[in-house]
Amino acid sequence: MIEIKAVEKPDERRDFPRGHLEAVHMTGLDFAVGTFEPGWRWSESVAPIAGTESCQVHHNGYCVSGRMRVRMDDGAEQEVGPGDVFVITPGHDAWVVSDEACVVYDFAGAMATEYAKAKDQ
Repeated sequence: MIEIKAVEKPDERRDFPRGHLEAVHMTGLDFAVGTFEPGWRWSESVAPIAGTESCQVHHNGYCVSGRMRVRMDDGAEQEVGPGDVFVITPGHDAWVVSDEACVVYDFAGAMATEYAKAKDQ
């Protein structure tokens, strides 16, 4: 089997305040490109949609551009920037700290299937 799709033609797009997500769904892989504009913060832009106090999505990703700060529910913090590969477990807030959009590629699957969707969807 070979399955190829172009990121420029996503299967779906989800918009939220100060950002959007584009998802590609394939056999065995759900891939997401998240674009977060300056001023974006998960707890302000996505929490009202998700209905949780912190992000409960697991992320395996790669940062293409921009910078984002991540704070885990236990208080641990780190910053993600261009060229960084990251794993972020559920239970965190995040916000853009750069003057340019933060663009991330997420391979974990849950971002493409669950992120920024209301719980009843």
